[in-house]
Amino acid sequence: MDSNTPHQPARPAPQPAPPLPEPAGVEEEWDQRYAASEALWSGQPNGALVSEAAALAPGRVLDVGCGEGADALWLAARGWDVTALDVSSVALERAARQAEMQRLQIAWVHSGLVEAQLPAASFDLVSAQYPALLRTADHAAEQALLQAVAPGGLLLVVHHAVASDAGHSHDLDQYVLPADIAAALDGDWRIEVHETRPRHVASGAGAHHNEDVVLRARRLR
Repeated sequence: MDSNTPHQPARPAPQPAPPLPEPAGVEEEWDQRYAASEALWSGQPNGALVSEAAALAPGRVLDVGCGEGADALWLAARGWDVTALDVSSVALERAARQAEMQRLQIAWVHSGLVEAQLPAASFDLVSAQYPALLRTADHAAEQALLQAVAPGGLLLVVHHAVASDAGHSHDLDQYVLPADIAAALDGDWRIEVHETRPRHVASGAGAHHNEDVVLRARRLR
């Protein structure tokens, strides 16, 4: 250090992150959030899903964190065999009503991703649009996503770009992001897309976010 450099006070030690909520607490949190409004999201399918899946041949798809069901409904209307899961019973009830109105068949699963214990390697597409998947030391959420994809199938994960999300209602450091999933991929996978894109959403709780990170990976075997 240069002798003329003024003494800098020591930085305070970083404080530990608050404990992550238990699964039951997560369900209650999301139920309350949905119950506070007639519609939490825009009601339109997510743009990245439409962009990436519009040209795909329909097969079996898992919609992770389906919320009020806009993505699941869009997929089912295009011939996909849809399994849609969410921790919130309030969201699933809304989604199921919309499916009934549109005469669409969707398998609704009231569960978190890890707790659902879905059959392994059984989905041609696993879509996780802005998932609220808690980070854990054993990377359980990342592995659950990867294990659900059938050989030859696609994993599509989209999340808000961290750099533009200082005002996010959740601490994104506590949640699984596309970079975490990309880091979990091994030689059985090929990353086809991993990029930041502009996002334009006019309404709904996430409308203020203007950039997304999109990860699309194919399971080779």
